[in-house]
Amino acid sequence: MEGTLFPNRPSFPIPRTKSAQPNHHNVKFNLSTLPLPPQSPSPSLPLDSLLQHLLHLSSPTHKPKPINPPQSKLKKFSAVSVSQLEGSVEEVHSPDGSVEFLSRKGKLLLNSIVEHPLPGLIDLFDSVKFELLDVDLIGLLKGLDLSGNWERAVLLFEWAVLNVYSRNGKIDNQLIELIVRILGRESQHSVALKLLDEIPVEDYSLDVRAWTTIIHAYSRIGKYERAITMFEKMRKTGLSPTLVTYNVMLDVYGKMGRSWTKILGLLDEMRSNGLEFDEFTCSTVISACGREGLLDEARKFFLRLKSEGYVPGTFTYNSLLQVFGKAGVYSEALSILKEMEENNCQPDLVTYNELVAAYVRAGFHEEGADLIDTMIHKGIMPNAITYTTVINAYGKAGKEDKALSFFRRMKESGCVPNVCTYNAILGMLGKKSRLEEMIDMLCEMRSNGCAPNSVTWNSMLAMCGNKGMHKYVNRVFLEMKSCGFEPDRDTFNALIGAYGRCGSRVDVVKMYEEMIKAGFTPCVTTYNALLNALARRGDWKEAESVILDMKKKGFKPNETSYSLMLNCYAKGGNSRGIERVEEEIYKGHIFPSWILLRTLVLANFKCRALMGMERAFQEFRKHGYKPDLVLCNSMLSIFAKNKMYDRAHEMLQLIRDSGLQPDLVTYNSLMDMYARGGECWKSEEILKGIQKSGGKPDLVSYNTVIKGFCRQGLMQEAIRTLSEMTIRGIRPCIVTYNTFVAGYAGRGMFTEVEEVIRYMIQHDCRPNELTYKIVVDSYCKAKKYEEAIEFVSNITEIDKFFDDQSLGRLTLCIRERMES
Repeated sequence: MEGTLFPNRPSFPIPRTKSAQPNHHNVKFNLSTLPLPPQSPSPSLPLDSLLQHLLHLSSPTHKPKPINPPQSKLKKFSAVSVSQLEGSVEEVHSPDGSVEFLSRKGKLLLNSIVEHPLPGLIDLFDSVKFELLDVDLIGLLKGLDLSGNWERAVLLFEWAVLNVYSRNGKIDNQLIELIVRILGRESQHSVALKLLDEIPVEDYSLDVRAWTTIIHAYSRIGKYERAITMFEKMRKTGLSPTLVTYNVMLDVYGKMGRSWTKILGLLDEMRSNGLEFDEFTCSTVISACGREGLLDEARKFFLRLKSEGYVPGTFTYNSLLQVFGKAGVYSEALSILKEMEENNCQPDLVTYNELVAAYVRAGFHEEGADLIDTMIHKGIMPNAITYTTVINAYGKAGKEDKALSFFRRMKESGCVPNVCTYNAILGMLGKKSRLEEMIDMLCEMRSNGCAPNSVTWNSMLAMCGNKGMHKYVNRVFLEMKSCGFEPDRDTFNALIGAYGRCGSRVDVVKMYEEMIKAGFTPCVTTYNALLNALARRGDWKEAESVILDMKKKGFKPNETSYSLMLNCYAKGGNSRGIERVEEEIYKGHIFPSWILLRTLVLANFKCRALMGMERAFQEFRKHGYKPDLVLCNSMLSIFAKNKMYDRAHEMLQLIRDSGLQPDLVTYNSLMDMYARGGECWKSEEILKGIQKSGGKPDLVSYNTVIKGFCRQGLMQEAIRTLSEMTIRGIRPCIVTYNTFVAGYAGRGMFTEVEEVIRYMIQHDCRPNELTYKIVVDSYCKAKKYEEAIEFVSNITEIDKFFDDQSLGRLTLCIRERMES
């Protein structure tokens, strides 16, 4: 073998001259001389430990210290008692006049509230109830707001609603407007809506600013239908929406999905009302196109804007970049960057972050990572989003170690990881069940004062989505709620996906109903969660009904939806379904994104559709996308299975030219090609080359070499390989034993076949129906029908677990062969 084969430059080995003649001496499957196969590893899944770490980190005592609220500039007064309030005659002044709108008593109450411990504030309010009734509550709320004490303002508002306005009638309009503005500015949307749940806001004459804040709050927590209802109620009061209100509503429709016509209607309404679009208007509309995959609509809207004299700014250009970046159309993203520079619109950090995203979505992970150096050279420092985008891309590409290395680079550069960074890494490690490393990452989050958020818990829910784990999903969900995390739409989507993968259809339906009951509208992600569950089972008929339901309800399936459909067809063996989707792609009805064309190649691979794979791969290359190693390995494998040596050579060269490093899957495909072609010694040379270069062949590697020897009748060499394999701690599987059964049976060595079967049973590997069918077929091929019948009748003597139905099928097979 050439010295350049491992580890960096794979090439085809120089064959050694070996005799391919069968050797019938000393070939028995010797139970006394073969090393015992290693014990099956006991499953070690420290999920409980992982959950305990997450609970510990999410508990209030371990949350990071809150940022100190802005200090009030008003003069500090000592806390006062009721008698002091009544008897004090000393005039109180604020040095900067910031609360001069308050009376003397109001200032004293303000300072008492500010200095009193938060848990005992309600008792304080009760103790000075009559004093509070005499002061300007609106002014007091303003004073608390100015001093950065929004939590105390909320408590005072709640107390006032329960103790003052519940008896005296309606709440003051200004009081509601003020608390809504305070909570809106603090982004406390859930708190605001909980406060307003008991107040019929439509009965109050609120100003448009308050209405807009309420609508925005509903939008931020994902209750889009409720936001639309509030918008309609506001218009019924006779108020005219402002530019900000319209922008908020555009954002509502954009996030809700299936609302492009609604968005166009709002834009027409804005024009007719004489409102000029600002950057937020334009970027919101373009972002809505990105969420729906409406690339053509985004282009048309942008071109119309410019034709109407609108000069796009960085904000608008960045939104357009995001649309094409999300689709992985990096060439379009580059042209947008070029247009920005030509129009003297300077790219900023967001621009480069979107460009990085465009590169990695098109498979150019290294190029995306290299952009960070370009940013630094131009004086734009990458932030946590920049690094997280690359880390997430590496993780999705199965390059976990590279992602972790990049994470270390991020920290070494001085960029502090945020909760999104940790969530990306935890999700990546969870998919590979690298639970110990997940625990280490949670410990690092705690030491860095980075508290988990709902996305962290959603990732935990997602990783529990395996067969038989639905009770664990229940537990994680309950623990999540016990830590104060209210389920949002993403949580319900994660639950639907997790229960679906667990095979619990009842829980899927239950979560969908609970999601609707909680006021969250299903979105494309919800449907994709359902499709993901169905794809794992290959239930393409049910998946087709989900797609039809999506379209019926106005949702446009995105690239993920179609990718999941392809996976579903592939799993269910429905090649015609794959052809229907690819026809839509090639006709231009579905945008051929990187992920979609990649999935099309892999789906055809699962169905062994060589022509479909080749066409999809050509289309992939035509769009300028960069293939990853999984894609190249799949192409190499299909060429190997079809003995297309030249094409396999070309794919191997492409791996080199693309800067990819061949992995074990690459070498296993090469070994398989030689084993199928009868060149078993070449196959073994690659195995030896892997070992010599420090690699670790796996079960597939050894099974492939064993298959090559068995097909050539070199049973002693196959046994030698099995011995090496078990010494290295790799346990044989049913495929290994069936390969030996086929090797011996094909040469009429039925005594050795029985030895293999007995050996399997003794070492806890139960033969399957295929094991026995291989033997029956060999007897029938040799016209030894009586021996075949006798063999089948004796199966239960050596394998008491073999069922009657399988015995009946084997007997029927013999009869059919006898009659043919």
